[in-house]
Amino acid sequence: MVRSESKIILLGETDSTNNYATRLLKKETVAEGTVILTKRQTSGKGYGRNSWDSEENKNLTFSIILYPGFLHASRQFLLSQAVSLGITGYLSEKTGAVSVKWPNDILIGNRKVAGILIENVISGSTLHSSVIGVGLNVNQLEFPAYLQRATSLCLVTGKTYDLDEALQEIVAGISLWYNELKSGRQEKVRNCYLAEMFRKDELTDFRTHDRLFSARIRGIDEFGQLMLEELSGKISMWPFKSVEMVY
Repeated sequence: MVRSESKIILLGETDSTNNYATRLLKKETVAEGTVILTKRQTSGKGYGRNSWDSEENKNLTFSIILYPGFLHASRQFLLSQAVSLGITGYLSEKTGAVSVKWPNDILIGNRKVAGILIENVISGSTLHSSVIGVGLNVNQLEFPAYLQRATSLCLVTGKTYDLDEALQEIVAGISLWYNELKSGRQEKVRNCYLAEMFRKDELTDFRTHDRLFSARIRGIDEFGQLMLEELSGKISMWPFKSVEMVY
């Protein structure tokens, strides 16, 4: 069980908290819920080849080590849903219009405030271990020009936040939803995630490698694929990164 008082390993600098956690797991047994926190990431990781840029001492960049052996490997997206709800719960207490842009971006309005990167190790048919990477823009006021849709909690609310307190609250929120999964309440997690989805049921443009089309998000399937309904009424399922929302 993850606890808000979980062990925290604080690093002054590291390439990536996910990388550090992965290396640690290869060397020793690590208690579930251990948090790897750094003040500065030199090679922050996003999904695929994406990176995560964060100003030093302004934001939260951390990873949590979990052992979700109760989850079948094919249902690993439930873990992403639980983590998303932990983060949106924290943000919703501070501001409004918080949502999850499938599959792993957290938005305030239509601007990205946080990203999630989960790296799993599978043993047989279940998850053996998971490294939950979170990057949350908290107090940063300026972003590089190429991050046109980035924002921070401070920019939205006009307030400065204590990073240690924010970390404790977010870890507690993730703990709550992770333990919902662990207790077998997967349908509750899934339904709450669907309720937080950005632009669900709204007509939105999407782009694939060869076409631009309009569709409505109708949900996700049991494997985490995006369910889209086109204007023709056709329903199609889209794996991660196979389609891009244009907004």
